[in-house]
Amino acid sequence: MERKDSFHQSGKGATVTRAWMINMSFNYLVLHYQIFGRFRRRRMKQFFSVIAPKSMDHLLDIGGAAHTWVADAGEGHFPVTLINLRFGSGSGDKRFTYMVGDATNLPFAERAFDIAYSNSVIEHVGSFEKQRAFANEARRVAHKIWIQTPARSFPIEAHLLAPYIQYLPRKVQHWLVPLTVRGMINRKVAHQCVDEVRLLTLREFKGLFPDCRILKERILGITKSYIAVRL
Repeated sequence: MERKDSFHQSGKGATVTRAWMINMSFNYLVLHYQIFGRFRRRRMKQFFSVIAPKSMDHLLDIGGAAHTWVADAGEGHFPVTLINLRFGSGSGDKRFTYMVGDATNLPFAERAFDIAYSNSVIEHVGSFEKQRAFANEARRVAHKIWIQTPARSFPIEAHLLAPYIQYLPRKVQHWLVPLTVRGMINRKVAHQCVDEVRLLTLREFKGLFPDCRILKERILGITKSYIAVRL
């Protein structure tokens, strides 16, 4: 009888834990779309204002998704080529072309596109050498470029949603993953972020895009991200 009660209690505990995790996941998604979605939409308005794409311009989105141009853009109907390591289900909209490829070695001719666009991707490609290759390829294949990345100096690390964790050794970051917002929701993904993300300093970013103007996206006066722009 005691075993049955103990089993019943542990089952209730597991149910409560699952419910808590589901609630946390939901809250994370709400936070993500409310806060980061607002920044993406504001950034997209700035993109249209600064880059001013025309209806016949061909845009390359490096590491992006059709959702960006369907939900976040809100304007513009130019053709978009999306290149990524893999894709899920794509949009049926004929304006989108999907290609599997490596952002550090793009399979396109020089100036093949009018615009090269990327949002929060360059920090995911690995080493600084690969980031340099990413930047060189983006600059090579398009006339205009718009490349955004989170600022390393921003107090809250954007992928784990934890303060100043980006300044710690990777081994220590892995230890702290369970205490981060992302780690509480999906520990495996959080560990992947620690392994693959390399945030850039302003000096590094300027060095990668020497022919570009660097815009700074701020929140409460603090630089949240950098955008390399070439017109």
